[in-house]
Amino acid sequence: MNSLYLTILFPLIGFVLLTVGQKKLSENVSALIGVGSVGLSALFTLLAGLAFTEHGAFVQHLWTWFSAGNFSSEINLQLDGLSLLMAGMITGVGFLIHVFASWYMRGEAGYARFFSYFNLFVASMLVLVLADNLSLLFLGWEGVGLCSYLLIGFYYSNPDNGWAAIKAFTVTRVGDVFLLIGMFLLYQAFGTLHTATIVENASHVLSGNYAFWTAMMLFLGAAGKSAQIPLQTWLADAMAGPTPVSALIHAATMVTAGVYLTCRLHTVFEITPAVMQFISLTGAITLLVAGFAALVQTDIKRILAYSTMSQLGYMFMAVGAEAYQAGLFHMLAHAFFKALLFLSSGAVILACHHEQNIFKMGGLWKKIPFVFACFVVGGGALAAIPFVTVGFFSKDAILGAVYAHGNHGFYWAGVAGAFLTSIYTFRLIWVVFFGEEKTHAHQISGATYWAPLGILLVLSTFVGGLLKAPVERLLTSARIPAVEHVDASSAEHIAVVIALIGLAIGIALFTVGYKAVKTTARTSLGAGVSSIWYGAFGFDILYDIVFVKPYLFLSKMVGRDPIDGMWLVLPALAKGGHKFISSRQTGLLRDYASSMVLGMVVLLMILIVMQGMGQ
Repeated sequence: MNSLYLTILFPLIGFVLLTVGQKKLSENVSALIGVGSVGLSALFTLLAGLAFTEHGAFVQHLWTWFSAGNFSSEINLQLDGLSLLMAGMITGVGFLIHVFASWYMRGEAGYARFFSYFNLFVASMLVLVLADNLSLLFLGWEGVGLCSYLLIGFYYSNPDNGWAAIKAFTVTRVGDVFLLIGMFLLYQAFGTLHTATIVENASHVLSGNYAFWTAMMLFLGAAGKSAQIPLQTWLADAMAGPTPVSALIHAATMVTAGVYLTCRLHTVFEITPAVMQFISLTGAITLLVAGFAALVQTDIKRILAYSTMSQLGYMFMAVGAEAYQAGLFHMLAHAFFKALLFLSSGAVILACHHEQNIFKMGGLWKKIPFVFACFVVGGGALAAIPFVTVGFFSKDAILGAVYAHGNHGFYWAGVAGAFLTSIYTFRLIWVVFFGEEKTHAHQISGATYWAPLGILLVLSTFVGGLLKAPVERLLTSARIPAVEHVDASSAEHIAVVIALIGLAIGIALFTVGYKAVKTTARTSLGAGVSSIWYGAFGFDILYDIVFVKPYLFLSKMVGRDPIDGMWLVLPALAKGGHKFISSRQTGLLRDYASSMVLGMVVLLMILIVMQGMGQ
C-alpha cells in the first residue's frame, strides 16, 4: 500500500503529457496516454485493495503542504474501507468511461485536450476521497469543480456551452463558500482539520447552535456538488459537454462528492437531529422535483441528468436516516447503471448523427440491438426491477431503512419517486427504440465501444447486487454505521409493487394510450403543467429574477461589473498609499518631526479611548 500515491500520480502524469503535447500527439497516442494512465491508476487501486486489511486505516505521509502559525496542512493519503470503495468506483468506472470516450471522441477537434481534462478530473477526485484532512480534500473538491467547467464548456465555439459551464462553475462555487465556512467553524472548534480527529471527537466538542450551523454549512456545501435543492440548477445544463463527460460527472466523480462528505463526517451531522431531518427533506423534495422534470424532457441526456438528481436525493434521504451503508451502496450501484445509460445514450446519439431529441429517433432496436439491451438493463436498474437488477438491491434498502427510522413521510416521497422513475424510464426506452424510425440510423461497431458497455451491463444486473455484502464489510471497517436490523420488508415490498405499477402505467400510457397523452398535453391545463415540469418548477426563473437581473441592473447603474470594481479597490489602495508615503519623503527635518508628533498624539488618543472603554 506504500504505492497508494501512484493512483493519483498516473492520471496527473497523463494530464501533463497531454497538455504539453496536445498539438503534436496523434489520436492513438493521446488515447493510449489518457486511457492507460487511468488504467494504471485502477490497477494500483486494486493492488491497494488486495493488500488492505480491515483493521484501522492506512495513512501515507508524503510531505507538509504548508504551515502558518499553529496551523499546518499535510499531504497525507488515507486508505480505509470508505476511501477504498470510492477510489475503486472512481478508477474502475472511470477507466471504462475513458475507454468508451476513446471511441466516442474520434475525429473531434481537441482530442488530446479532452483527455488531459479527463485525467485531471480523475486525479482531483482521487485527491478528494483519499485526503486525510479537509484542507487537502478541499483542493480535490475545487479541482473537480475546475474540470467540470473545462469539460462542460469543451465545445467552446458554441456560446451556449460556455454559459452552461459558467453556470455550473458559479452555482457550485456558492456551495463551496458554505463548505469553507463549515471548515472554518470546524477549525475554530477542533484546532485542526484532520478528518479522523473531527469524526472521533465531534460529540464531545460540538453542541448547540454551533453544532447546528457547522453541520448546516457542511451540508449546503455537499448539496452544491451533488445538485440538491436549492443548488441543483446547474446539473441539467451540464449536458452541454460531450456525453462521456456526462457519464463521468454523473456516475463516478463530481456528484458523488457531497454524499461522500456527509458520510465521512457523519458524527458531525448526528449531533443535530434537525439537520439530519433537513437533509432527508432536501433529498425527498429533490427526488420528486427531478422525477416530474424527467417525465417531460425531450433531450435524451437531460432525462438522464434529472434521473441522476433524483437518485442522489435517495442517497441523501439515506444519510438523513443514518442509513449510510445503504446510501453508499446505492451510490456504487448508481455508478454502474448510470454510466451504462449515459454511454449507451452516447452510442444512440452517434448512430443518429448527433441527434439528441428522443422524438426524432424511434425504431432503433433493430439497428443497434446491443445498445437496446444496454438501455433495457440500465433502465431496469434505474427503475429497480426486482431480483434481476442491481438497483433493486440498493434503492429498496434505502426505502426500508427510511421507513424503519420512522420517517414515513419521506418513505412515501421515495415510493412516489420510484413510481415516477418507472414511468419516465419506460417512456425513454419506448420512444427511442420502438415506433416509426424518424432518423436514419447507421450501424456502429468497435471493441472500445461494446467492451465497456458489456462490463457495465453485467454489473447493472443482480451480479452487481452480489457486491453488497463486501461493500458493507468495508464500510463497517471504516466505522461507517450500519442501520440496526429492523424488519421493514413489508415497506420494501410496497415500494416494489408501486414501482411495478408505475411501469405498467408507463406501458399503458405510451403504447395504447399514447394518443390520449398527446391530446391531454395540448390542452391549456396539460400545457401549463408540462411547462412547469419542463422547467423543473421554475428555479432558474426564480434565480434570474432574484439574483441575475438585480445584479445586471446594478452593473448598468455603476457602469461596470461590481465584482471587478471590488477587485480594483485593492490595487487602488496600494497605489494611493504608495503615493501618499512617497509625498512625505521631503528631506525636511521639520516635516519628519511634525509627523512623529502627530503620530504620538493619535496613539495617545487611541489609548485614552481604550482605557475609557475598559472602565
